[in-house]
Amino acid sequence: MDPKSQRLRLNDGHFIPVLGFGTYAPEEVPKSEALEATKYAIEVGFRHIDSAYLYQNEEQVGQAIRSKIADGTVKREDIFYTSKLWATFLRPELVRPALEKSLKNLQLDYVDLYIIHFPVALKPGEELLPTDENGKALFDTVDLCRTWEALEKCKDAGLTKSIGVSNFNHQQLERILNKPGLKYKPVCNQVECHPYLNQSKLLDFCKSKDIIPVAYSALGSQRVKGWVNLNHPVLLEDPVLHAIAKKHKQTSAVIALRYQLQRGVVVLAKSYNKKRIKENLQVFNFELPPEDMKTIDGLNQNLRYCDFSYAVGHPDYPF
Repeated sequence: MDPKSQRLRLNDGHFIPVLGFGTYAPEEVPKSEALEATKYAIEVGFRHIDSAYLYQNEEQVGQAIRSKIADGTVKREDIFYTSKLWATFLRPELVRPALEKSLKNLQLDYVDLYIIHFPVALKPGEELLPTDENGKALFDTVDLCRTWEALEKCKDAGLTKSIGVSNFNHQQLERILNKPGLKYKPVCNQVECHPYLNQSKLLDFCKSKDIIPVAYSALGSQRVKGWVNLNHPVLLEDPVLHAIAKKHKQTSAVIALRYQLQRGVVVLAKSYNKKRIKENLQVFNFELPPEDMKTIDGLNQNLRYCDFSYAVGHPDYPF
């Protein structure tokens, strides 16, 4: 199966490849690895690349995309690239400069999708996670509808083809959808989603509004101190997933990815390991029968790896 042709139509008429390559890595991983892994992902067939200003690797990811265009592997229009507006840039006047900064780092003329990374506004400035002397996050107060209007202007200016959100709950989505004078609906809501947190209610809500759910941490999560609850069980070690994987002669990771695709969810697969990057493309080579889907549904325990705990207490904290 050719992964390049596996796409879903967004509500603005553009198309998003259903399998994306996630580029986030913990701080201690050298940025050069993002360059090599992204180049390899494009070589083996990934066409949807997901990054963010927060990841601090857009320079390398952009370099990888440009080098694969330069050597004739792909054209720019073959690549679907997502960037994200970080929480320190949610004030309307900071939105376009933030996107322009990402474009400058990437050395690309436009991104395919620009999304609000997290609905909790942080104090603007150079620091990604501004804190006071006690280590508490410094919040900002921003009307997300005004932020959204600034994203609409970025789309009109051609800096991004599509606009969406991430980590929004259904009330926050409704706030945007019911905004007077709404010009463009969010095309997607990118959320943590995996068999331990299957998000079925939020997914149904998104689909009812023609908003595509995009799953991050679809393989559980990297154990990143400070961002992830390290006491949670490791999803890919789940015996039920193992048994289904064995039955289909696949890895547990591929089963977790396939599960999302069959639910109509766009799924991001994050790995810097060449063998696993290639393995994840196996997701198009088989189908899970309804009984396996039902079994995986049964693993749900509303377990969230990425709870953005620094933001608890802010009125826009989504969970």
